[in-house]
Amino acid sequence: MAEDEQVTSVVPFIQRQWRREVRVGNLIIGGDAPILVQSMTTSDTRDVEATLQQIAELASAGCELVRLAVLNSEAAKALPEICRRSPLPLVADIHFDHRLALAAIVAGVVKLRLNPGNIGSATRVRQVAEAAEAAGAAIRIGINSASLEKEILARYGGATPEGMVESALGHVHLLEEVGFEDIIISLKAPDVPRTVQAYRLMAKACDYPLHIGITHAGPPGSGSIVSSVGLGILLAEGLGDTIRVSLTGDPVLEVQTAFRILESLEIRRSSVRLISCPTCGRCRVDLAAITSEVERLLSTYHGEPLTVAVMGCEVNGPGEAKEADIGLAAGQGQGLIFVKGEVVAKAEPDNLLQAFIEELNKIRFVST
Repeated sequence: MAEDEQVTSVVPFIQRQWRREVRVGNLIIGGDAPILVQSMTTSDTRDVEATLQQIAELASAGCELVRLAVLNSEAAKALPEICRRSPLPLVADIHFDHRLALAAIVAGVVKLRLNPGNIGSATRVRQVAEAAEAAGAAIRIGINSASLEKEILARYGGATPEGMVESALGHVHLLEEVGFEDIIISLKAPDVPRTVQAYRLMAKACDYPLHIGITHAGPPGSGSIVSSVGLGILLAEGLGDTIRVSLTGDPVLEVQTAFRILESLEIRRSSVRLISCPTCGRCRVDLAAITSEVERLLSTYHGEPLTVAVMGCEVNGPGEAKEADIGLAAGQGQGLIFVKGEVVAKAEPDNLLQAFIEELNKIRFVST
């Protein structure tokens, strides 16, 4: 496909900007492949069992690619066992020491995340590129606004989008000069405007796939909002081939948030979409408790895509519940339960949750 051709997503108003394909293990990044969800372990990579446990939790949440920090030779020595037992393809995060990159490739990672400029001479860059090429591993050039080269900061008067792009292209050229082109690029800042502008500029400068995210976005509450705004803008403009939501804390929350962002734009669909109303003075049931319990039950659902609605009153409730695969609409004195648009049960407020769970279990256990 030509550089200016478009790949249409499932939503007509989003035109996915075409990027060249890069193979990462058994995955394809770019082209018309699905936008992949990535996260990073927070465990000490030297602790094999703890790291594998976290990878398993991420896999259960739907994560498709996991990055590990490889800080030293002890962490590198743990990689072969982790790679052998991991249910997901792994990315090694490398800085400063090209020997760690070489060890990670031998261990079986499918991608490196590094800046070629901080691992030493052109000879060392060539060694890493040749090893990656031979193993079929990709390289992500990861540019962060907080770690730009001093000369770029001086030239642009700070960590500007233009400076971030210049830095990334400089690293791209280092790899291209030694014949390596299985490249993915990221340009992250902790704020939305710089990040969005950097990706817009990079999209015009080359056709390598883009890994998108807002770095150091914050704790789950505020960080999810910042990430949703930034990633939402980029995705709506057709940019992004892999995504990571960077949150302080449990990385499983990163994966869950990433899928919610993709689902909100109808780019991807996981097993369950839960719709619930914010409640108001008309609500006469404890809808927050009902929704929490329904969400808990649905956390183990892995069947066909399912839309579930939990609504608190008779204004919009019946309409939303009727449009869902299964829906609950509470009302004055009783509530209605819908399945595929038809009322299948009525229940008083005290029995509404149990009646809904019974109908929900019929679907869950048939589908799983």
